[in-house]
Amino acid sequence: MNKKPTLSPTKITTYLACPVKYMWSFVDARGKWFLRAKSYYSFGISLHQVLQRFHDEGDVGVQTKEEVLAALEENWLTAGYSSPEEATEALAEGRAVVSSYVDEFIARGPSTKTLFVEKRFEEDMGEFTLIGRIDRVDEHEDGTLEIIDYKTNPTKNTENIQARLSEVDVLNDIAMNCYQLLLRSKNPNRRILSTLVLLNTNHRITVEPRIEDLELFRTDLILLGKEILNRDYESVRPVVKDICKSCDFVSLCQRDEEFSESFKPFASYR
Repeated sequence: MNKKPTLSPTKITTYLACPVKYMWSFVDARGKWFLRAKSYYSFGISLHQVLQRFHDEGDVGVQTKEEVLAALEENWLTAGYSSPEEATEALAEGRAVVSSYVDEFIARGPSTKTLFVEKRFEEDMGEFTLIGRIDRVDEHEDGTLEIIDYKTNPTKNTENIQARLSEVDVLNDIAMNCYQLLLRSKNPNRRILSTLVLLNTNHRITVEPRIEDLELFRTDLILLGKEILNRDYESVRPVVKDICKSCDFVSLCQRDEEFSESFKPFASYR
C-alpha cells in the first residue's frame, strides 16, 4: 500500500512564494546540489534547540540560565557564517537573546504546564497527510491549550518586524493555522490559543482563531494541496520576484532565456 504524500507548512509556504522554488526544493532531486548553508537558519536552529531543552522537563541538565547558556555554546551551529568572527558575534547575540528569555520566563512564574516541545503532529487530509512540528504546547489551569511558535530574526530587522506584526498577521499565518488544525484533531473540545514569540525582544502576540475560520482554512488547504501535488512542474516557467535576490536556485532559473533577460536589471540591485 503506497503512503500518502505529505505537505507541511514549509512546503506550502514555499509553493505559495514560488512554485519553481518548490519544484527544486521538494520535487526535482537535482535541486539539493544548489542548496547553500545560511547563517540565519543556523542562528534560529541553535536557539530553538536550546529552548527545546529548557522547556523539556525530562532534560534535567538544562534548567538554569547558566545551564542554558552552556548548552547554547556547546551546540552552536556555525554553518553559513562568512567567517569565525561573524559566527562569534552571532553567538554573543544568541546568548543575549536566550538570557533575556530565560530571565523573563522565570520572573513571569509557572502559570502553565508544558506538554510538548518540538513535537510532530499529522492529520489525514484526503489526498495528502498534513504534518507539522510545533515548537511548544502549553496547558493552562483551565485546560486551555496554547501553541507557541518562536520566531528569530537578525537584530537589525527585529524592531521593524515587531512594528509590522499584528494579531491579524498571526490569525492569517499559514503555519499557525496548520498547527491549529493538527492540535484540534487530537483535542476537539478544548480552547486552543496561538502565540507567536519574537525571541529577539520577547514580544508576544496571542490570538484565538474562530472555529468557522479554521474550517474555511481547512477547505482552502485541501484545494491548495491538490494543486501542489498535481501540478505539472516541468511546464512551470520561472518569474522574477523579490525572493530571487537570495534564492539558491536563481542560477537554474537563469537557464530560461526570458527569465534571464528580466533578471539582469533586477540583479544589479542585489
